[in-house]
Amino acid sequence: MSTHDGPILTAHRAGLVGCRSCGRVWPEGEAICQRCGAELLPPDRRCLNAVWAWLVAGFIFYIPANMFPMLKTSTLGGIKGSSESTILGGVVDLMHYGNYGVAAIVFIASIIVPIAKFVSISWLALVAGRPATVSAAHKRLHLYEVVEFIGRWSMIDVFVVAILSALVQLGFVASIHPGPAAVSFALSVAFTMLSAQSFDPRLIWRGLPLRSRKD
Repeated sequence: MSTHDGPILTAHRAGLVGCRSCGRVWPEGEAICQRCGAELLPPDRRCLNAVWAWLVAGFIFYIPANMFPMLKTSTLGGIKGSSESTILGGVVDLMHYGNYGVAAIVFIASIIVPIAKFVSISWLALVAGRPATVSAAHKRLHLYEVVEFIGRWSMIDVFVVAILSALVQLGFVASIHPGPAAVSFALSVAFTMLSAQSFDPRLIWRGLPLRSRKD
């Protein structure tokens, strides 16, 4: 025996288009949002081309960000030696000196979060517009909101390098300089943020059935 709920009416099926800037919905004939002045565009799967392009660019830069040094340190002008640390090498050094909390933060923000973002955005782009239940659509939307929220926190490594480079400049005695990985990591984070922003969350609701069925 099966029962049917009422039809699932979305803005698209109601002949409305939502503004991506402020969220207000307008009739499809409108071209400009009267609330915020943004251009009104209907959901279009072609926006996924930009999502994939930015995501691939971010992944390309993420590879050298982990292979090259993030930080270069020299003591007494290099007489006492100099050292270079990658992201993962910095985590190991922090653990070696007993800074487990900081090591965990850097590892999560610089390794776990970026990889999770690559996987999440890829999955959202693959399932965009495909059939989904209301519950599945809400889960996809929540995942998208989480990706957008945590995106900025992936820059923690770059912030640490910038602060240390500004503070630890003792001339001949000691100096810290950002390594080539810092630029690659910053670009990777920026490109993945652009990828997430290029994704149109309205596509999540395009795959909903006209009716939900409970068996």
